Amino acid sequence: MTVLVERGVRPDGAVSGPPGLPTALRDRAVRTACRTVVLAALVVILASWATGGGLADLGGWATGLTSLGRLTGVLASLLMLVQVLLMARVPGLERAFGQDRLAVLHGLVGFTSFTGMLAHVGLITWGYAAGDLAAAPGELWDLTVTYPGMLLAAAGTACLVLVTATSLRAARARMRYESWHLLHLYAYLGVGLALPHQLWTGQEFLASTARTVFWWTAWALTAAAVLVWRVAVPLYRTLHHRLVVTSVVPEGDGCVSVYLAGEHLAELGVRAGQFLTWRFLTGTGWTRAHPYSLSAAPDGRSLRITVKDLGDGTAELPGLRPGTKVLIEGPFGRLTARARSRPGVVLIGAGVGITPLRALAEELAADPAGADVVVLHRFTGPPLFAGEFAALARARRLTLVPLPGRRRAPDSWLGPGVGPGDDVAVLRARVPDVAERDVYLCGPTPWTDLVQRTLLTAGTPADRVHVEAFGW
Repeated sequence: MTVLVERGVRPDGAVSGPPGLPTALRDRAVRTACRTVVLAALVVILASWATGGGLADLGGWATGLTSLGRLTGVLASLLMLVQVLLMARVPGLERAFGQDRLAVLHGLVGFTSFTGMLAHVGLITWGYAAGDLAAAPGELWDLTVTYPGMLLAAAGTACLVLVTATSLRAARARMRYESWHLLHLYAYLGVGLALPHQLWTGQEFLASTARTVFWWTAWALTAAAVLVWRVAVPLYRTLHHRLVVTSVVPEGDGCVSVYLAGEHLAELGVRAGQFLTWRFLTGTGWTRAHPYSLSAAPDGRSLRITVKDLGDGTAELPGLRPGTKVLIEGPFGRLTARARSRPGVVLIGAGVGITPLRALAEELAADPAGADVVVLHRFTGPPLFAGEFAALARARRLTLVPLPGRRRAPDSWLGPGVGPGDDVAVLRARVPDVAERDVYLCGPTPWTDLVQRTLLTAGTPADRVHVEAFGW
């Protein structure tokens, strides 16, 4: 009840004032602050470059190339730091943006910074070669082996090339998730190896005390964020909560539920709809981190995840033994009641994507304020949690709408048994007031894209559609 009052929903289910306003404003303020800080940093860099002779140097061919090389270098450096921060698991950013949006921004910023880094290497080498393109390869070799920190920078560049190449869609489709994830960690090494070169010899870094302080501060804060939120906090939570597997239960259609128990779980802060990154300590399991959502609302004593066997690490879960220890990172995700702004809620999940929505449905249906919950479940095989949803529907205010069968058309997210009409008409027939509800959506990215398009056409405001898509 407390949560709903904070969101602007009275105990009788009516909306009291602007629902969800405090949460929405806080998240919007964080997003605005982040954009403002990045924009201000870009302005500072451009102003420093221009006033430090960068514009004047454009008057000459060789000096102009060198000047542009310095500019692209510092811009790429800033974007590298932003790229690292986006995936540093900083709680404020996670809550404001959500993991999906952070991942998209991380990719965009990463490819932009990588392009800037290549431009920096090419332009500044060409400029140092007095504008003679034929002499540039020899100049690059000389710079690499004679300038302080350049060998480290070359190794860092190689790491970033590897990370970027394996992040391309075609490459990722041919790689195991575990292999890609391990290679992706080399981005930290690549960024770290570039630091000595920039801070020892970079003109834009050393031209004034203010610039030096700016860059050292930016690097230090970024490193601290990674060490705190990617290393220290997960290690503390793992040691503090001491999670172990208690049982593994088959759910059908290649899915299993893993039940876990631990200590002080009420302090973990995880909510229904969120996920954690799990490493099961079985053989090489500790090296393989996988994000799995909770499939039951946390009760402070135990946790449950439900996973479909899709190969790689997921294939090992049915064989987990009771007592297996677990390393955790998280919780993450915005697919929680925290984002709710209306008394009515629609939960739409496809296949194993129903997992976090099952946990969220349990939390919402148990709320004393009486949330009006409709669950639309798309599935092709045996539906997950059919009995559990039926029990929730009998005991609480929850309506379950099964949507079986494969998609009826490539541009539809619905199965063949829904009757006539396009997707918008079918959705409105099942949930007439969908435009007045919050909608939580989870499933494969192409499928969720189709559902979002339908929801927007049906009149649901974009800021009331909360999405968690999977696929990598």
